[in-house]
Amino acid sequence: MKINILQGAFFPVPPIKGGAIEASWYELGKEFSRQGHRVTHISKLDLNLSSRELIDGVNYLRVKGNNAVGNSLLLKVLELPYVLRARKEMPVGDILVTHAFWAPLLFPKERCGMQYIHVGRYPKGQLKLYNKAARFQVPTNSIANICRKQISDTRSRIKTLPYPLTWKPSSQRKFDQKEKVVLYAGRIHPEKGIKELIEAWNNISEEKISGWILRLIGPWREEQGGGGKKFLENLKSLSYKSKSSVEFREPIFERARLKSEMEKAKFFIYPSKAVHGETFGLSVLEAMSCGCIPIVSELPCFTDFITFESEGFCTGKKVNNENSIHKKLCEVLTLDKSRLAKMALAAWNRAKDYELEKVAKMYLDDFFFILQK
Repeated sequence: MKINILQGAFFPVPPIKGGAIEASWYELGKEFSRQGHRVTHISKLDLNLSSRELIDGVNYLRVKGNNAVGNSLLLKVLELPYVLRARKEMPVGDILVTHAFWAPLLFPKERCGMQYIHVGRYPKGQLKLYNKAARFQVPTNSIANICRKQISDTRSRIKTLPYPLTWKPSSQRKFDQKEKVVLYAGRIHPEKGIKELIEAWNNISEEKISGWILRLIGPWREEQGGGGKKFLENLKSLSYKSKSSVEFREPIFERARLKSEMEKAKFFIYPSKAVHGETFGLSVLEAMSCGCIPIVSELPCFTDFITFESEGFCTGKKVNNENSIHKKLCEVLTLDKSRLAKMALAAWNRAKDYELEKVAKMYLDDFFFILQK
């Protein structure tokens, strides 16, 4: 099978500058190749990468893209010339996987492949435009439900398939041997609930928080999807009021180093309030594969892979509420160690369902299915 993968205009592959979607399809592309398929993967050209490269059987093509901006309309404008350049470079294929806005409108399915639209962001009505799509693939059931409401006449084309883990699950480590770290890894942006998290951390009593560290790792620059330098400085100023340590670290794009940080931490917190932004939460799943117990906001995407009070915790119904985060942290930091050890093991076992080989087979089976229709 000839599989073409087209990423958006703003991040290169390999994902040396981040991007959960890019990291996932990078690993999936390599696995498709390992299973004997011809894979061409197109992404943004980067100064640190060549325009053409063959690695482990995958043909990587990189074309000139753009830096990300905060304005969603401008993002679409900036992506258009990138998609036109990619169309010139793309070889004949059977399947075209893409999440680029313009590609389903501008790519001929007869040459580039059956259109396999990855809905990696909250859909905002654009799916109605994609008449040539053979499949709308979504990462969670909650996003599938939204898609069904927006394109009710083409519901049979919607398929829920998750992101894979981008690494092998860690060897199970004893929970009591992990560091007293509550880790956040993701974009340093207002929609992620980080300000509310720090405010909640500041209000925990010294008795409960003694010896614990809140560690924040992620991109803060606007061109990397962050909230910018002013937002970062405001967070740092707020953290000075804490009774325990709050650490800010630069983003880690190297997967092995990020995995190492997750293996150290006891808890992974992701208090996102992006109701129309979160579609899966790959970093949460990755943390679970390292034996971290997740603490997340009540966004429906997380319930696909977390059973609350068994494999992780929910901060409460109000996703932007500092009080609910504070209350949950006070609870979990003082829970019985044996219960926490069982939860960490349950989270680790649940994450193993998303190993790369298992998830790649789901995609390949679906590719074959739509080609045979």
